[in-house]
Amino acid sequence: MVAISKIATGNGHGEDSPYFDGWKAYETNPFHPIDRPDGVIQMGLAENQLCFNFIKKWVMEHPEASLCSAEGVNKFKETALFQDYHGMPEFREAVAKFMGKVRGGRVKFDPDRIVMSGGATGAHEMVAFCLADPGEAFLVPSPYYPGFDRDLRWRTGVELVPVVCESSNNFKITRAALEAAYEKAKEANLRVKGLLITNPSNPLGTILDRDTLKGIVKFINEKNIHLIGDEIYAATVFMEPEFVSISEIIEEVECNRDLIHIVYSLSKDMGFPGFRVGIVYSYNDAVVSCARKMSSFGLVSSQTQHLIATMLSDDDFVDSFIVESKEQLFKRHEYFTLSLSQVGIGSLKSNAGLFIWMDLRKLLKEKTFDAEMDLWRVIINEVKLNVSPGSSFHCDEPGWFRVCFANMDENTMEVALLRITTFMHKHNEAMAPRKLCRRASLKLSLSRRRDDFMSQNMMSPHSPIPQSPLVRART
Repeated sequence: MVAISKIATGNGHGEDSPYFDGWKAYETNPFHPIDRPDGVIQMGLAENQLCFNFIKKWVMEHPEASLCSAEGVNKFKETALFQDYHGMPEFREAVAKFMGKVRGGRVKFDPDRIVMSGGATGAHEMVAFCLADPGEAFLVPSPYYPGFDRDLRWRTGVELVPVVCESSNNFKITRAALEAAYEKAKEANLRVKGLLITNPSNPLGTILDRDTLKGIVKFINEKNIHLIGDEIYAATVFMEPEFVSISEIIEEVECNRDLIHIVYSLSKDMGFPGFRVGIVYSYNDAVVSCARKMSSFGLVSSQTQHLIATMLSDDDFVDSFIVESKEQLFKRHEYFTLSLSQVGIGSLKSNAGLFIWMDLRKLLKEKTFDAEMDLWRVIINEVKLNVSPGSSFHCDEPGWFRVCFANMDENTMEVALLRITTFMHKHNEAMAPRKLCRRASLKLSLSRRRDDFMSQNMMSPHSPIPQSPLVRART
């Protein structure tokens, strides 16, 4: 047998994680309301599908955005020909402008510092290659996105050291936790080159407040290490307090800007993961130069650049989309968390993201990660929901699960909630046999759920959706 490389035969991709195992269970038996009504419902995919009708309307009204239309064909040749890895000027200008709008217009971004990449995955790897050598390390507050183990480690040889955050203070990033992780890395003879923060957080759905961000900037300046701000969920903040970008903080405090870098994409904020639009925005000239050279390995297609540039240059559309997205996410989040609370399931208080951090600690047979995995297998194999266990996010405490709520239509969500309700009733019956609940009451409780939601928000079935407090404050 001919030998192949260690990277090809190794397990650095991290596919042995339950996070990816859940995806495999879904792909083997995906739910379909007609063809596979007993299939697995995908609740492990952080995808924003709530505004596609809004986007579709713009696409229908702007055929010139497509090169494969009579209105856009005149630009087909110039777009199809070679484009250098700087990216189209109109694309970089439109993305820079959009990034500013998403952050409330409180900061501006320089189009010449926009470096494109094949999604946030490629952007993170690009930054890792630019900032660290094999065997060096980044600190990452936990719980954190399982894909970071692949994105930052697999091909770069960089190590990740968790900054342990705890539920007792709602998983806040503290100076003590940062120092403890830094010292742990030193004890392991790892040279720390940077700190990676995700703001808003995946999987928590929370944002970092201004004081925490200032403390983080102070920490990285004192240690003289880089700060990477993953801000790919910036436009998903649907309730106060407002999102604060690291780009705002460096305007307010003294810091070495050469240490500051932002990763962004349109996968979450716009719901375009298939377009593979990733962005590295660095305040370090050398990093911008190096990343731009590396971007030739993962460019955004010129056809996609043309479409995105046309769309994001439409100020009226962008302004309306940002409001519409917040409204839809607020509505879905409120309904989903209310429905869970009615069957005794809580979650971390959140105001951003496409998911909730669901608290099932009381359902564990014992407070161990083995018990968490046992519960997860029941949810995957019997309840038929792909939710992601906290251990796959490097959470330090068993019993937490990430559940995505924006990647499905309302009917699929209702099926998922019915399955959860049925599961919880069975669990409660097993724990307290005297409190038997009739199965008929399940359908009744589900049919009442929307009415309860409507009445709590003083709505009739034909009323407008409840308005996000964040949007109300701006109008």
